[in-house]
Amino acid sequence: MAGVHPQDDLLKMTHRENWKVQHERLHVKHRGHEAMHAEMVLILIATLVVAQIVLVQWKQRHHRSYNLVTLVQMWVVPLYFTIKLYWWRFLSMWGMFSVVTSYVIFRATRKPLSCRTPRMVYKWFLLIYKLSYAVGVLGYLAIMFTMFGFNVFFRIKAEDSMDVGVIMLFYGLYYGVMGRDFAEICSDYMASTIGYYNQGGMPTRSLTNDICAVCGQKILVDVEEEGFIEDTYQLSCGHIFHEFCIRGWCIVGKKQTCPYCNEKVDLKRMMNNPWEKTHVLYGQLLDWLRYLVAWQPIIIGIVHGINFTLGLE
Repeated sequence: MAGVHPQDDLLKMTHRENWKVQHERLHVKHRGHEAMHAEMVLILIATLVVAQIVLVQWKQRHHRSYNLVTLVQMWVVPLYFTIKLYWWRFLSMWGMFSVVTSYVIFRATRKPLSCRTPRMVYKWFLLIYKLSYAVGVLGYLAIMFTMFGFNVFFRIKAEDSMDVGVIMLFYGLYYGVMGRDFAEICSDYMASTIGYYNQGGMPTRSLTNDICAVCGQKILVDVEEEGFIEDTYQLSCGHIFHEFCIRGWCIVGKKQTCPYCNEKVDLKRMMNNPWEKTHVLYGQLLDWLRYLVAWQPIIIGIVHGINFTLGLE
């Protein structure tokens, strides 16, 4: 009787059994290499520490260049893996987001700036922010749904429900980070063009009590005048803004200072509704994830390069 080929046995196994066999083979292959593995772990830890120090110093000394390079990497690195791994669904979403956001950035960087551009910019990025928040929460709930075994009651495979949860969580966090970073760039350009904001010094225009420094329009308008009629918000420094404008500036645009005098803004004080305070925590989470999305693949690539150079395969 002809012998059965090992590859045929693997084909007859279930996914979980196949994974166990592959895992056992990997252990056999690496048995006796404990010293090499320990050396590789030390290289990884040392590289992470050095990279963290370099990135922190760069961010403190050259904040704008750090943010720009990080944003470009976050935009390009996922695109590389998407094309390499044939993730066409993500590529289509990435393309639509990039086209609309490019148009919004184009409008935000025009001079002279249209009076309606700041509102349009903040509406777009606020929409991205809310959608990313909702999708991310749904993805997290789907993962918890699977981990607690609720998928069994609905006859859904654990792999399928977990995949959906992970994909939704990734989409929410990724586009949340991208939206906030692009919103910050647009906020700087628009406020500098209007003239009531200067990141590195004094504003070029003096702010009067009836003007919103974010959009440059009157806070209160007469019946026959063109303008925005909405609620206003006064910061602790005494400057008054359209409520939509200052929320867009602080929450979406990642600014924590007054657009005119640069005094620190207490974001928690702006949130009257307790449910809105979760947006502050979500924004802080997105800022932390920027490091993982943008720099982690590069750091891992450097570690692989060091291991290859030293012959640690």
